Amino acid sequence: MTRPRQTKIIATLGPATDTPESIAELIDAGADIFRLNMSHARHDWAARVTDHIRQAADQKPIAILADLQGPAIRTHAVEKPFHLEKGQPFTFNTDNRESGPNSVSVNYPGMASDLAPGDIVLIDNGLIRMKVIDSREDAIDCEVLIGGEMGSRRHINLPGVKVNLPALTKKDHADLRCILDLGVDYIALSFVREAADIQQLREATAHIKNPPKLIAKIEDQHAVKHLEPILETADAIMIARGDLGIECPFEELPIIQRRIAKLCQQRGRPVIVATHMLESMIAAPHPTRAEVTDVANAVYEQADAIMLSGETSIGKFPKICLQAADRIARRIERSGGANYHAHAPLNDPRQKLARAAVRMADDLRAQAIIVFTKTGRMIPETAHMRPRHASIIALCPDQTTARSLALHRAVHPLIFHWDTAPAAETIDQALDQIVQAGHLQKGKTVILLSSRQALEEISDSIQMRVV
Repeated sequence: MTRPRQTKIIATLGPATDTPESIAELIDAGADIFRLNMSHARHDWAARVTDHIRQAADQKPIAILADLQGPAIRTHAVEKPFHLEKGQPFTFNTDNRESGPNSVSVNYPGMASDLAPGDIVLIDNGLIRMKVIDSREDAIDCEVLIGGEMGSRRHINLPGVKVNLPALTKKDHADLRCILDLGVDYIALSFVREAADIQQLREATAHIKNPPKLIAKIEDQHAVKHLEPILETADAIMIARGDLGIECPFEELPIIQRRIAKLCQQRGRPVIVATHMLESMIAAPHPTRAEVTDVANAVYEQADAIMLSGETSIGKFPKICLQAADRIARRIERSGGANYHAHAPLNDPRQKLARAAVRMADDLRAQAIIVFTKTGRMIPETAHMRPRHASIIALCPDQTTARSLALHRAVHPLIFHWDTAPAAETIDQALDQIVQAGHLQKGKTVILLSSRQALEEISDSIQMRVV
């Protein structure tokens, strides 16, 4: 029996993978969560793809993550792309005038007030670089430092500048209504700058009976400086290295990634490492050696998940790419990990109970830690302790709870309906179902863990059993 992969894989859907057949292929290849990038997605497309995912998943708890655009700055449409040369003067207009060979309008009216002479403006992931010479009420005059092709809707970065756009734009509110109606499991907010941004999103989802888990995307220097309050407010963190690597000096990026991964694991927050994981596989069937090492580092740092973006949304080899990520993760997991969680402060009795269960599982080399959970509350504490060998089998009463746990490292949710049968009988039924599902082998040791709410007869206890 092959050991289940502990690191989760998130696959972004797009033109290359939005059919029922492609989605089913990615599930078979090991996708745990599908991402819908609302920066580019139409609402009718999101509804259609969500339906495809639910049908392809059948009874598997495959989760959906919707990614909101957030306060992103972009250029307006240009009639025809044009080339910029080094030393050329260039103007950004904020009054919606038509673009010309030396100017383009932007979607942020307040951009001029945020910038000062000497500030740097980066366009299209840093391919074009400019320096601000002067800013006026409705325009920013710049000098081109590194030229390139200017086109429509190109993303703009302002390194070190706090942008005064709202955390949720008009587009985000419209997208939010759509994805809440679709019942997505996670919502990621782009360009989170401080805890108040996530709090605003939480208030906007509070009317939902089972609101989605909220993920803060860390993408600029301001977010890095305010990381700890953001950690306390968000349900999970995404290290979005594309914009983060532009907004911060690139040599700092590995240090920032490690710091965020360490803090998340010490605070018990799931962490996703995203962007450029296997970028070359958009066009090639094999990863570069550097990409293999990059994915391996994220797995060694025991990230809860790694995320594929263009590789699966527009790439030529989405299934092969996902299989490559799966192979790398499985191999690195066998070699150990950074164990950042070892220094986590544990103040809650539930955390201490989970740590005891994981230590017992490690000492006995148990194949699984089986957790009876009605709400999913016991699972984060258990995943937080990063079991070395055991999978965490979360027995959940419904799909909503099961999918809400899909992001956690080493957690494998299963639907299990328990009733008023005696505890011993209920446990035997659960073990039979887990064996039949292929998650356990006969003769292997397992640890049973439950909360009082999940199973009154077991009542906040740990048990050791041999299947």
